Amino acid sequence: MSKMIRKGDRVLVISGNDKGRAGEVLMKVKDRVLVQGINVRKKHLRRTQETPGGRIVEMEVPIHISNVCLCDKDNRPLRLHVKQDESGERQYVYRDGSKEVVYRPVKKPA
Repeated sequence: MSKMIRKGDRVLVISGNDKGRAGEVLMKVKDRVLVQGINVRKKHLRRTQETPGGRIVEMEVPIHISNVCLCDKDNRPLRLHVKQDESGERQYVYRDGSKEVVYRPVKKPA
């Protein structure tokens, strides 16, 4: 599943404090993803000449990739499968009722 998730995908949090919330993947590093508006933490910055009183900044913190799953626009989780089309190109597809919908092509290994 971790190979399927990439930057720009919409994901649904399936465990943790933000369970049930969805957002867009901003960045993926190894086994963690940074999701917009998910896992927001407060960081206290010390005093500097620019900010004499210091300040508190809210920032998103990466979440483990096992705690998210791909979802559609209606925040329903997706189960992707790899299929080949007529031209031989591999692509991810998911079932929507009785029809198969193409999610995106599989990235070819370099």
